Amino acid sequence: MSALPAPLAGPAFSSYSAEEVTWLLTDLSTVDLEAPTEEREEAIQSGGAHYAESLPVEYQPSAQYQELFRQALAVSAGRVAHAVGLVTELVLSEKPRPVLVSLARAGTPIGILMRRWAAYAHGLSLPHHTISIVRGRGIDTVALRWLAENYDPASVMFVDGWTGKGAITRELAAAVRTLADAGGPVFSEKLAVLADPGTCVDLFGTREDYLIPSACLNSTVSGLVSRTVLNRDLIGPNDFHGAKFYSQLMPADVSGDFLDAISAEFPAVAEQVAADLPALSTSDRSPTWAGWAAVEAISAEFGIGETTLVKPGVGETTRVLLRRVPWRILARRGAGDDLAHVRLLAAQRGVQVVEVDDLPYTCVGLIHPQFTRGATGGSGTAVGATA
Repeated sequence: MSALPAPLAGPAFSSYSAEEVTWLLTDLSTVDLEAPTEEREEAIQSGGAHYAESLPVEYQPSAQYQELFRQALAVSAGRVAHAVGLVTELVLSEKPRPVLVSLARAGTPIGILMRRWAAYAHGLSLPHHTISIVRGRGIDTVALRWLAENYDPASVMFVDGWTGKGAITRELAAAVRTLADAGGPVFSEKLAVLADPGTCVDLFGTREDYLIPSACLNSTVSGLVSRTVLNRDLIGPNDFHGAKFYSQLMPADVSGDFLDAISAEFPAVAEQVAADLPALSTSDRSPTWAGWAAVEAISAEFGIGETTLVKPGVGETTRVLLRRVPWRILARRGAGDDLAHVRLLAAQRGVQVVEVDDLPYTCVGLIHPQFTRGATGGSGTAVGATA
């Protein structure tokens, strides 16, 4: 068997310290992988390319948007810290000395926060690594081999930021089952997340669909690391999946600010976490997959016909607006400050926000279902509300 690659770590790769996380990734920082959003969308929907073969151009937030991030962080830090405490305690009750393995990249800041909670509340120093998983292509099996060589696979706990409809949850379960069935190491299919509005995991800090500020931005709140890349022209069979380190964005980096703002709230929420944990631990947390059913219903109602174009939840809707070509945004009627950044992004891109009663999520992003560059209007950005 070929020798396995070495992990990456900050400061050479990412603005996070090596103590907080190491990355089981291949450094593609010098490779030109970015393509305009409209060009990528057309290639993806036509079947000409997989979304993981290239990268979107990194969104550079306006001063107004950056201020919204700051406001959201100030308002939600305690709520997020409370959820971090609960999900970490649930994980520790199942695996007293877990190896935290975040799914890049939304899982990485949450994994760091869980590691910090374990240190704060229990004096533990947990290993934490980040690996790539790609919808439709599976998890990075080279990274899993590395984990199996360095740890007991039974100690690994996979971590992500949130669930949408549960596509990555299913992808993870299928991938680890396939590896075990082929005689490889046996990892748990379980996924721990900060927020589970899709009700598709049983380890979570909350099932509310609210704004997690790390969803507002891209690399500048995720250690300056890009979304992961699986391009066979660049990634060989014995390589980790790839990603880029955007060191040139260091002046705009708020990754540490996000982590420190949440961690600072740990003492304030510790008593409430302890009070809420028994009821959560003993409750029926069985996945219902209600989110998946809701997405299928929305897809049918709007004539989209493809559930991959329906992105439920605040986090996923934000991603649609930052990385894809949005068609329209569905918002639960009466949703307040959690959607301020969504409304601003939608206005900037000329996308209609439709108020909906009885929406099971705070909001849902709909990707343009029949996208060609001609469908985006003369400016190349605005999507017609009646398209």
